[in-house]
Amino acid sequence: MFAIETRSLARRFARIAALDGFDLSVRIGETFCLLGPNGSGKTTFIRIAAGLLHPSAGHIEVLGQAMPARRAAVIRRIGYMPQAQGLYGDLTVRENMDFFARIFGERSTAKRRRLIAESLALVGLADRAGSLASTLSGGMRQRLSLACTLVHEPELLLLDEPTVGVDPELRRGFWDHFRALNRRGVTIVVSSHVMDEAERCDRLALIRQGRVLAVGSSTRIKEQAGVADLEGAFLALAGSTAGAR
Repeated sequence: MFAIETRSLARRFARIAALDGFDLSVRIGETFCLLGPNGSGKTTFIRIAAGLLHPSAGHIEVLGQAMPARRAAVIRRIGYMPQAQGLYGDLTVRENMDFFARIFGERSTAKRRRLIAESLALVGLADRAGSLASTLSGGMRQRLSLACTLVHEPELLLLDEPTVGVDPELRRGFWDHFRALNRRGVTIVVSSHVMDEAERCDRLALIRQGRVLAVGSSTRIKEQAGVADLEGAFLALAGSTAGAR
């Protein structure tokens, strides 16, 4: 079973095809990157995988369940971090995390406290646990958003541009933790337009205008395009695709 599997997935907004015949499989326990420019369909795909959008056509299964019809069967097993932070400014950092842990069904007070402490340590916010979320800087709010996504120990993480506004040292810490989660069997899907982040992933999909240009490891994609870097691979494959239309 794949963590995510799609067949001819499509999503239209009026005349705009955000996804156009999207075929993709994400393996359990890997970190998979959706790499493409703004407007390429990355966020639309993640929102469909999270059960927040209905596809216009095609099929998608998440953790073995058809989405969005079977969303209720998998929602507690998914952690979704959107680009727009869903935080409550009038709650403290700890209260935000406790709220999300409760929403996802964690009843044990002792376990919630442990998970909150672990997640706050990961994102470097342990000393701000009592601060109102509204008093945090943009980068700190991004860290809190990630911590809230992790607090219920999901099997699948859907992270939409998770390291925007995060300093390089902490970004490296995030990726170290992502690798540790992979070793525990957690699957991670990351959207990005940053080439060096894509290099950190097990596999990636190059995406342009709602279409998948190539899927594989960064090494394989560069070999396929006959170039030395991912930026060159994207330009080469995007050009060949445009020329074929």
